[in-house]
Amino acid sequence: MDMNKPVTILNLKKMKRENVPIAVITAYDYPSAKHADEAGADVILVGDSLGNVVLGYDSTVPVTLDDMVYHSKAVTRAANRSFVVTDMPFLTYHGSLDNTLRNAARIMQEGLAKAIKMEGGEEIIPAVTACVNAGIPVMGHLGLTPQAIHKLGGYIIQGKTNEKAEKLMSDALRLEEAGAFAVVLELVPESVARRITERLSIPTIGIGAGRGCDGQVLVYHDVLNYGKPAAKRFVKSFVNIGEQIHSGIQSYVSEVKNRQFPDESHVFELKD
Repeated sequence: MDMNKPVTILNLKKMKRENVPIAVITAYDYPSAKHADEAGADVILVGDSLGNVVLGYDSTVPVTLDDMVYHSKAVTRAANRSFVVTDMPFLTYHGSLDNTLRNAARIMQEGLAKAIKMEGGEEIIPAVTACVNAGIPVMGHLGLTPQAIHKLGGYIIQGKTNEKAEKLMSDALRLEEAGAFAVVLELVPESVARRITERLSIPTIGIGAGRGCDGQVLVYHDVLNYGKPAAKRFVKSFVNIGEQIHSGIQSYVSEVKNRQFPDESHVFELKD
C-alpha cells in the first residue's frame, strides 16, 4: 500500500483480504491527529470517548453532536493520509431516519469526516441502511457499547455465553448485510472475535477482543500514557509521555517561583 496516498474503504477491505493488519488510533484534536497521521495510522477514529478522556465526564452519554462536529473538524484538518471516522453520539441515530440522516450529514459536511460509527446491532440496522443508501459510509460497533453502559451495568466483557456469542455473530452479519464497511469489536472473548472475523468479508477492528481481528484500535492517550489514564488489561502504553509532561510543568513552575525564568536570553531591551 502506498503510504503517500490517502486510505480509502477499498484499501481497508483489501488489507483484510491480504491479511495486512489495520492500525487504528482514537484522537480528538489537531496535534494528536497530526501525530497519528504522520506515524502511519490507517484510520483515525474521532471517538465519543472524548467525553471520558478530554472533557472529564464519567461516560460518553453527555457528549453532544456539537462536540463531535467540533472535534472532528480539528482532526480532519490534520489528517492527510489516515481515513477519519467519527462517532455518532448518544441518541443521535435512534429516532426518525430523517433525524439520523440530518445528524450524520452534519458530521460529514461540517466535521468533514469520511465515515461515521454507530454502536449496536439489530436495533440500528434501519439507521445503518438509510445512511449507506444516502452515500454515508458506516462503521459498526459491537460487544461493549459505551453509550449503553448504564444498561449493561459497567465496563464488562460481552459475549461470554454461547447464546450471547451467537447474538454478536448475528448482529455482525446483519451489519455487513446492511452495508457497514467495518465493525469494531470491544471487550469480546478472543475466540468469539476470531470466529466473527472469519465469517465477515468486511474488516473487524478489535479493542480488548484479542489477536484474531483484522485490526486494532487504542486511544491516543492510552498509547502514550498521557493524562494518567486508568489501567486496563487490554491496553498497552508504548511510552510514558505523561510523566515527562508532569516533570516539565513542575520545572516550569519551580523556575517561575524562584525567578529563574525568564532569564536574560528571554527578554527584549529598548533600543535608543
